[in-house]
Formats: sequence, C-alpha cells, structure tokens
Amino acid sequence: MALVKPSKTMPKSLVISGASSGLGLALARHYLKQGAIVAVFARRGELLKPLSNEFPGKVYCYALDVRDAAAIQHAVSDFMQQVGCPDVVIANAGVSIGTLTEYAEDVDAFQQVMDINVLGMVKTFQPFVTAMRAARRGTLVGIASVAGFRGLPGAGAYSASKAAAIAYLESLRVELRGSGIKVVTICPGYIKTPMTKINPYPMPFILEADEAAKRMVYAIERQVACTVIPWQMGVIGHMLKLLPNWLYDRLFANAPRKPRSLKFDRF
Repeated sequence: MALVKPSKTMPKSLVISGASSGLGLALARHYLKQGAIVAVFARRGELLKPLSNEFPGKVYCYALDVRDAAAIQHAVSDFMQQVGCPDVVIANAGVSIGTLTEYAEDVDAFQQVMDINVLGMVKTFQPFVTAMRAARRGTLVGIASVAGFRGLPGAGAYSASKAAAIAYLESLRVELRGSGIKVVTICPGYIKTPMTKINPYPMPFILEADEAAKRMVYAIERQVACTVIPWQMGVIGHMLKLLPNWLYDRLFANAPRKPRSLKFDRF
C-alpha cells in the first residue's frame, strides 16, 4: 500500500502500552527507527530487553500491568522527568479470550477483559492529560477494534470492551476539543499477532503487524478522529452495523467462535 507522507513532523517522543509483542512492538520499532524516544509499557518486562538493546538510549522500559494505576503514575512521572511531555500516547495493551455467559468461571474473564481493555486505556491516558493541556499539544491514540461494531457470539467480553473503548474515546475527543490535544480512535481488523494465531476461522484482509503499524502511523500523523485498518474491514463493519437484528442473528448464530481458555491472548 503506497502512502503519501503526511506533512506533519514525526513525533519526537511517545509512550506505547502493550509493547512486548505484536502490534505494540511493531509500532515501537517503527517510531524508534525514525529517531523517536519511546517509553514502552508491558506486563512481561523481560520481553522489552531486546528492543532496548536494539535501540540503546532510545527506549525507556517499564514492566507494569495497565490495571495498576499507581504503577502507571510512577512510570509516567519517571519518563516525564527525563524526557518531558510526550507527543503521542498509544493505549494498545489488550487481551482477548472466548467467553460464554452461561459459565460461572467466565465471569472473572469478563471482568479482566473489561479492566484491561477499557479501564487500562483510561489509566494509561489519565496521567498525561494535565501536562498536555498545559502544553496545548499532544495526541492520545486508543486501539479499539472492528469487533466493537457489533456483538460477536462467543466473544461477548471482547466485543463489549471494544464497543466501550470506541464510546470512551469519542467522549474523550469531544471533552478535549479546543485544548490542543487530539484523540485518535483506531479500529483494526485482523492482524497477524499471537492473539489471532489461534482463531479457528477465516480472517479476511489480515495484515502483518509491521504493515498494520505503518498504516496506523499514517492515521496518527493525520490525526484522523476514527479509522478502520484495513479500510476493507471498515466497509464490512459498517455493513454489519446496518443489518437488521433478525438478519444479523440468523447469519451469525452458528458462526465459528474463539475457543474458551484459561489463558488470555494478549497484544
């Protein structure tokens, strides 16, 4: 996909959560190659070491869980003392797992998915808003999903969390209008990451993580309010939103589902 280079300058400093693998890692490597300084958050801190070794002096690594607001506050304070207010914050950390309401043991899975995918995004953004307001600049980027457009059977927790993320990001965008802070909502389709590896169904228009990262960087540079990547999945997603409930229910009642598991797929 050939992209016209935006006229805006590449950000000099960023914060990216969920950066130990998949899309988050691809985004971090893309910006680092452009010379940016990047703070990376990840629960599995040991997986950040190769990135730090590859880009010495450019990577600030913080091993933390995005559910832990105090840990995020500490990391943000440390980073901003050394680098200053970042130009871009990307809330990418998330989990996915097959869930069914009929199973009592899945209630905890629902709770964790919502806590990580929605509240984790809020906790990632919150420490930066005051500083960005004072500077009258900055971009907050939330990674949502096409799965938030309609409820997918067997993925109630994931679909609900991404629908909530989309609505939250829209609320935040309007709240910050005129402040100098931009809010960008990105809804990916399928991306080749550990999270999608176990999906037992066709994944149309699936992208390599590096290609998805390039397209997202382009959208972030243009400060698009809300975009779907790739665009073909946007067409499919919007068509599904237009289907009447009776037809949607009939088409998806027997659709293949993500397996239930005791292990989360993280990105």
